Amino acid sequence: MTSVVREPYGFVHADTSRLKEVYGGPSGQVFVECMRVRPVAGESKTVILFSHPIGGGSFLPLVSALAAAGRHVIYCNPRYRGNDTALIMEKCLLDLGACVADLKQRFGYGKVVLGGWSGGGSLSLFYQDQATQPTIDETPAGDYVGLHDAKLQPADGVLLLAAHLSRSVTMTEWLDPSIMDEARPFERDRGLNIYDPDCPAQPPYDAAFVARFREAQIARNRRITAWAKAELARLKASGGPDAERCFVVQGTMCDVRWTDPTQDPSDRKPYTCYLGDPKIANDGPVGLGRFTTLRSWLSQWSYDESRAHGERNAARVTCPALVVNNTADLACTPSHAARLFAALASADKEIVHIKDADHYYIERRDLLPKAVGAIGAWLDARGFV
Repeated sequence: MTSVVREPYGFVHADTSRLKEVYGGPSGQVFVECMRVRPVAGESKTVILFSHPIGGGSFLPLVSALAAAGRHVIYCNPRYRGNDTALIMEKCLLDLGACVADLKQRFGYGKVVLGGWSGGGSLSLFYQDQATQPTIDETPAGDYVGLHDAKLQPADGVLLLAAHLSRSVTMTEWLDPSIMDEARPFERDRGLNIYDPDCPAQPPYDAAFVARFREAQIARNRRITAWAKAELARLKASGGPDAERCFVVQGTMCDVRWTDPTQDPSDRKPYTCYLGDPKIANDGPVGLGRFTTLRSWLSQWSYDESRAHGERNAARVTCPALVVNNTADLACTPSHAARLFAALASADKEIVHIKDADHYYIERRDLLPKAVGAIGAWLDARGFV
């Protein structure tokens, strides 16, 4: 391992949207903040480009370890860094595409491999899908976004590292199905409330209960989506095309996998989630999608409306791809890695399992060399040097 250099930089690119979802700055342009992390010595023709819908991962252990092993890495923070309240997935693609164009001109990299860690996995697949075969000109809310005109440059490879299927699928799998009325979120159906000690179903759950639980989660997501679409249509009709509404979603950290280790079994610690005690996180202020907007719900959280869907996007991705599954991951369980791998259309795809590794490699930093070695060997074998 060698010492690394961190080089923060940023750039501005044009944004023609009438709607502004980020705080500050002039209209008509967006500032994108990046960090280049590289070894002190040694050039590279290839860069690993990490990004995540809400950014903030330039100091992730894996990012630093890859750079220390001689790889050039750039972490791109989209416009929504640290705040996904009003996040639009399609606009994350515009920021990522602008970053690809900028890094080639600024640093002269010839090849770009997308580093899709966690929520960056589905973002990377969504990007590669639309960069190679653009189909989207409007967001699910009907606002112009113009991915055809953006001329996104495809990446040369994709890394899916401790990645989940998508924000919309993950949200649905974590929605508390015991909430039957969004206006009365704390009046819950005891028969579906796995955090209620008096819930009739207790772990290990039988298949019938799990099926009912999952169906109720999807039904709740669809109820919120139907309300969001109707409310947006009403607001547009009365207040103009740019009218918007913010709202709160309670109960977004509820999954049978956390209370029953036999569900999607792995090496993870039972009765916990990546935010700690899942019962507390379920209604806590940092729960997934706690604060959102009508447009953002449709773009990033809606089970049916979001276009950023790992499996559907992966089915249109044909570049070389590597899937890395951390077997003790509390957030991204083995079924997600398996489904992503199966969905990839690439003829050149591999999956690697890092046994006992947690989501962040914080509890098991000793496993970082194994992950870095597997990624490095895959990159070298394909000429990404």
